[in-house]
Amino acid sequence: MDEKRFVITLFGLAVAVIVGYIAYRFVAALTVAVFLYYSTRRFYYALARLRLPARLRAAAAISVIGLPLILLLSYTLVLIVLEARRFIEQYPVAESVGTEVPWVEGLADLSEPTVDGLIGTYREGGFDPLIELLSEHAALLTSTVTGFLLNVLIAVIVTYYLLLDGSRFHDWLLSFDDEAIVREYLEAADAELEAVLYGNLLNVIAISLIAVATYSGYNLVAPAGATVPYPAVAGALTGIASLIPVIGMKIVYIPLAAAAATPAVLANDLTALLYVGVFVAVVVVVVDTIPDIVLRPYFSGKTTHVGLLMLAYVFGPVVFGFYGLFLAPIILVVALTFAYTALPQLLGVETEDPEKRVGPNQYRLDEF
Repeated sequence: MDEKRFVITLFGLAVAVIVGYIAYRFVAALTVAVFLYYSTRRFYYALARLRLPARLRAAAAISVIGLPLILLLSYTLVLIVLEARRFIEQYPVAESVGTEVPWVEGLADLSEPTVDGLIGTYREGGFDPLIELLSEHAALLTSTVTGFLLNVLIAVIVTYYLLLDGSRFHDWLLSFDDEAIVREYLEAADAELEAVLYGNLLNVIAISLIAVATYSGYNLVAPAGATVPYPAVAGALTGIASLIPVIGMKIVYIPLAAAAATPAVLANDLTALLYVGVFVAVVVVVVDTIPDIVLRPYFSGKTTHVGLLMLAYVFGPVVFGFYGLFLAPIILVVALTFAYTALPQLLGVETEDPEKRVGPNQYRLDEF
């Protein structure tokens, strides 16, 4: 009997090593999947009121985040191409840069940004320098695009089945329960992860709305030569960029200010530059500072310390890479929840429920 258990244990360890290695290879996709799962779970359960099938609810919940994000990024890419073409036409950049970067001149020769215009430019050879550039780096480009699409596919599939079968996985983990410690820990960690990661989504939405209102309001008072291009798209991108620690929204509104200031600099219009300076100051205060102070504490979870969570957002990408932006908060929540719930019980320390801690002259709502 002992020999059989030893063989089964070795087999289990081998399977665990293989599964762990696969998870390590795709840790970025799996981390994003966990983030998407907790961000969409409330919406998935809310759709149950409409009596929709579970598979349809899971697909709809993922589409609520995924589809708008894909459309937004695609639309942004098109706007960048159109704005670059208009800038090249307005200012003689292609004449000086075209000899060194031939595909820039091809972009300037683009007749119309329509399907017929793209076909006409292709037939005239306007895209030949760009095609040659892509052909020289075809292997790198193919590898990058394939890896990105594979990770996106894995993240979507894992999120989909977590929404469908997450409760089964939860019940399987509870089968190893010992004196209710595992159950208490898993339930506490699950609730805190949802509060933190769902709070990230709410923070993105709130900052996007604030940024859109700020950019649009600025365009109403700014002169024509210092307006912000595409305030709605820029505001949405600002909200998404708020997930990035330290630099965060600066990667959006600083280039936006530079784009608004470029015509004023070329025209030597000091009044327009003054408006751009006011725009930067307002955005720093209204979009970048106040929401971080006021909103983030409300969206940071129930027990996780806001300062520790901010440090996780800062050090996560430094230690793990880009996916550390999602992985570090998850590790922090799992570790802190273990320290609050399971560890004291394992050490035999009697703890008091934080929700039951009230002052001598205070009453709980359920006592009335």
